[in-house]
Amino acid sequence: MKGKKKYAGFCLGIMFIAALYFTGCADMQNEGGQKGNSSSKAEMQEELEVHFIDVGQGDSTLIQTGDHAMLIDAGENEKGIDVKEYLDSQHVEKLDYIICTHPDSDHIGGMDIVIDAFDSDMIFMPDLKKDTRTYDEVIDSAKEKQEKIHYPKVSEEYSLGEAKFTVVAPNSADYSNSNNYSIGILLEYGENKFLFVGDAEEESEEEMMGNDMDLDADVYKVSHHGSSTGTSEAFLREVSPDYAVISCGEGNSYGHPHAEVLNELRAEGVKVFRTDEQGTIVATSDGKEIKWNMSSSEDWVAGEPTGSVAGKAKETMQSYVLNTNTKKYHLPDCSSLEGMKKENREERKATEEELKKEGYSPCQKCIGD
Repeated sequence: MKGKKKYAGFCLGIMFIAALYFTGCADMQNEGGQKGNSSSKAEMQEELEVHFIDVGQGDSTLIQTGDHAMLIDAGENEKGIDVKEYLDSQHVEKLDYIICTHPDSDHIGGMDIVIDAFDSDMIFMPDLKKDTRTYDEVIDSAKEKQEKIHYPKVSEEYSLGEAKFTVVAPNSADYSNSNNYSIGILLEYGENKFLFVGDAEEESEEEMMGNDMDLDADVYKVSHHGSSTGTSEAFLREVSPDYAVISCGEGNSYGHPHAEVLNELRAEGVKVFRTDEQGTIVATSDGKEIKWNMSSSEDWVAGEPTGSVAGKAKETMQSYVLNTNTKKYHLPDCSSLEGMKKENREERKATEEELKKEGYSPCQKCIGD
């Protein structure tokens, strides 16, 4: 009897230990599940590098994680070789994605050379054709490589290794200004977020804010090279970045970055990096913390318009190029004129006041308010 009791006690003990073991396993599995979710946000296997390439007055950004890479824009036509060589220096062999934010030459000018040199899985462009040689060269290169152009829609998500990005703009199909067609993406890597919006101006910013999408980001690639046509106070507060990067050329004729934008960034306590002062800027993320290859800029001095932009005067008779369709007037050297149809183009000498009385408004890109 005593032996049976001992045996029964032994069995109960084994069952109790087993119960504790399996309960512990279940708890570990639950905890592991939670940690798995956290790990997907923070404990990354590879680092993410974001290279804000100095291409002068233009945009180009390389994003790399592990064997995966994507390129956003490629600067002006003469910068194509520079961008290609920079990608070579970073050992890029293939691009998962190529994003042409919008068909202005300072964004897609060098992209034909990149497309020729690197295979890619997908090329993004907004659904906007432009009657320029620059645009045609990009399309021709894509056709030559048998690459299809994809027109992304807002809320579409794509993966880049352990990172992912969501399309946040454009939110409409018809704008009077090509800048607002800019493709915008929110890149997420663990707990870190980066927002890129091309040259989006206030109209597009308002649509992004009104689309119930989370725009909060650690790093904001400042819209339109720091022009006052973008980065409204409301949009900046919505994004609430810790860091901002401005890509513009030293001594550019547009006076980028504008004082209004720098003042807003400074007021919000944002640390700013500038390619016109600091060259190529690299941010590295481990999913939790972002490190930079240099200190942020201490110079809050705005750019100064030069040449024809500096010489403009509202009461002075001078040459303008009018778009009779959009009712905008431009300076003769404005890059926006590349896409203007001949039937809508009119050249005239006048004062700004005279043109405004006729219902025209200034091009925000070359003239401003």
